[in-house]
Amino acid sequence: MISRVTAPLGRSLARIGLTPNIVTIIGATGVVVSALYFYPRGQLYAGSVIITVFALFDMLDGAVARAKDSASAFGAFLDSSLDRVADAAILAGLMWWFVGEGDDPMLAGLTLFCLISGFMVSYIKARAEGLGVNCDVGVAERTERLVIVLVAVGLSELGVPYILAGGLWLLAGMSLLTILQRLVETRARLNDPGYAGGEGNGEDEKTSNGA
Repeated sequence: MISRVTAPLGRSLARIGLTPNIVTIIGATGVVVSALYFYPRGQLYAGSVIITVFALFDMLDGAVARAKDSASAFGAFLDSSLDRVADAAILAGLMWWFVGEGDDPMLAGLTLFCLISGFMVSYIKARAEGLGVNCDVGVAERTERLVIVLVAVGLSELGVPYILAGGLWLLAGMSLLTILQRLVETRARLNDPGYAGGEGNGEDEKTSNGA
């Protein structure tokens, strides 16, 4: 159903000369700039709407790649890497607001936890894949995390009571649960008798499209 919408848009972008990597960069840059401009100023609704537009635009890189038949490993790597930057910018901008005019140290700390746990969700999957096992489990992948934070932040400025705090607590809980799910899943797969190989306990993160 999604491809029915994205495929024509991808073909249109391909016709005007945009490459998948350019679409990825435009989308991620738009999210970063919007989050760090609007959120610290307390313009939570406007910021959320514009971030959503750029996040949806970023989803079109795959459609452009299919239209141009130019999918590549580096494109997937670039998309995954810039997704992490965009996610961090959203939560950093929100935390900036809480530390400043928002004046809510507790929610600032909760936002910081959401930022760190979001990175851990992605890192665990990437590291598991680097060791040769799949780790797609979890209740809060990137799409779910984005929906929760953008809806909560946007509605908070419209006066919905407790929506921002509730959304952040929900995001924190779901991220923590996902971390635990992925740790358990990875341990089970690595201990499986059929597991053949790996790289031990090295520290380097491997390239991954994980979210």
